[in-house]
Amino acid sequence: MSAPAAAYEERLERHTAERAAAAARSRALGSARLLVFAGLVAAGVWAEQVPGPLPFAVLAAVAVTFLALVAAHARVRRRARWAADLVRVQEDGLARVARAWERLPPRPAPTGVDDHHLAADLDLFGRPALAQLLGPTGTPAGRRTLAGWLLECAQPGEVAARQAAVRVLADSAAWRDAMAVHAHRAASVTRADAEAFLDWAEAEPWLTRRPALLWTARLLPLVTLVLAGLELAGVLEPSLWMLSLAAAGVLALGPAGKRVEATFDRAFGREGIFHEIPELLTLAADVPEGAARLEEVRARVAGGGGAPRALGRLRQLMYSADVRHGPGIFYVPLVLLTLWPFHVLARLERWQARCGPHARDWLDALGELEALAALAALAHDNPGWGYPEVAADAGWLTAEALGHPMLPPAVRVDNDVEVGPPGTFLLVTGSNMSGKSTLLRALGANVVLAGAGAPVCAARLRMPPVELRTSVHVEDSLTEGISFFMAQLRRVREIVAAADAAAEGGPRVCYLLDEILAGTNSAERRVAATRVIGHLVERGAIGAVSTHDLELAGEGALGGAAGGGGGGGGARPVHFSETVHTAADARAMSFDYRLRPGVATSTNALKLMALVGLGPSAADADQ
Repeated sequence: MSAPAAAYEERLERHTAERAAAAARSRALGSARLLVFAGLVAAGVWAEQVPGPLPFAVLAAVAVTFLALVAAHARVRRRARWAADLVRVQEDGLARVARAWERLPPRPAPTGVDDHHLAADLDLFGRPALAQLLGPTGTPAGRRTLAGWLLECAQPGEVAARQAAVRVLADSAAWRDAMAVHAHRAASVTRADAEAFLDWAEAEPWLTRRPALLWTARLLPLVTLVLAGLELAGVLEPSLWMLSLAAAGVLALGPAGKRVEATFDRAFGREGIFHEIPELLTLAADVPEGAARLEEVRARVAGGGGAPRALGRLRQLMYSADVRHGPGIFYVPLVLLTLWPFHVLARLERWQARCGPHARDWLDALGELEALAALAALAHDNPGWGYPEVAADAGWLTAEALGHPMLPPAVRVDNDVEVGPPGTFLLVTGSNMSGKSTLLRALGANVVLAGAGAPVCAARLRMPPVELRTSVHVEDSLTEGISFFMAQLRRVREIVAAADAAAEGGPRVCYLLDEILAGTNSAERRVAATRVIGHLVERGAIGAVSTHDLELAGEGALGGAAGGGGGGGGARPVHFSETVHTAADARAMSFDYRLRPGVATSTNALKLMALVGLGPSAADADQ
């Protein structure tokens, strides 16, 4: 068992015991509540039938005991739920280490990035997905920030800053577990929820800009009280106080009152944002020390008087406003006598003026911290992975012992890979199932992780900041009338356009082309592929191209041409191979997935057909 798995197992055992103990105590307190409640009913009957102070003293003591049990039971139930949530966090960690995708919740792409070319080509989101190896993100800002980091390579200084923060958080298991619990609980908050709240927080106040209305709401209840008191003292004629009460009713039920209710709905309509996000911000304010980026997050969360305290006050205001959802027999007199909603709105708008301008930065800072914690979970779970060097002076990508991060360590085969230098491209050949596509996806996934600031599935990786472009998993479209070949052409056109932009001063393009331009006849394919690769090489892009077409990889096409003139560029050929085992009653084929220099010299399509009982005989397949 690996060290991360052992750590998860130890914490799982501890939290499981805590959950069981809390559940047992909760059951005991629940039984005690029932007994005390029965005693409370009996004491009430006794106090009603027997006069004297003793029955009422007993009734009061039993009532206090019942209320204490209710409070204690609530605390124990919260502890039981917390322990249960921590158990889930450890189980998710074990599933990540084992690459048990079916035990992990899917990680859908945030709205707006689900159709990004990298998302499908490199299995970034969904199930199984690279994002499932990362820790959970609960807020819309966290999901959006993490997705943005995965889809765009940061500059070297930014990558280094994120890596420093990831190293600190990777060693802070208890803090990350608490973040994960609240992230799971906050997962129901949508981007629309957050934007609706921020739109209100950043809007102009309404009531405080109408001082006459505000002071009327403040003075009218006082006038009602004074008139009622004077009437009771016999100073005024009866029922004058009813006039001010009627005026309060007109104010509360008229256009002003409806505007107050609409403001409450706008501010608190997405109340899910007030449940777990304040807890997440409290953790953000207590983030472990040791990295400059974490200190920046802490400072941003502390702005505007401190996010945890401010959202705590706002949550209390929400509860005050929610009185309007109570029984009308209580709420209507409260409104008529005090104009309660107007006073709550006045306090709410004071919060809006003081804290509203900081709310978006609080949530953005929290989203950044969630993304860092998600990358830190990957670092914790894979302590043997290396932190890459993203350097502006690195002309190309070099990696030692690079593997696909989604494969379990027990079956993963690592290879040394070099993509570049400019003026060359990596030409990957081999027969079906030999590992060509996996190598390209491994390169892409590790480039994504490196650019995000995470450790990579490699002993060492050095690369420049790049714009990653891929054509790996391209599909046709029946509804749009797009053939497979046309879909590939569109993707290749985007890659060429990016390389042209990079030649004018943009970030260097790193391209990964799997079975380039399959879907057309071999003669035209060789011509088209040669022109495309030649153009990319001329533009200074670096990349890898895979093919099992030995003619395409051979002389005159991609394999041996020199750069320039629309030729294939400086191909650096590597290949995978397979071994066919023959026995008296069985035939099998195995792959070692080891990268070797040169162009592949064999194919295996007929052999695979023979293995499944189709096509040529076994003897023919060996020829």
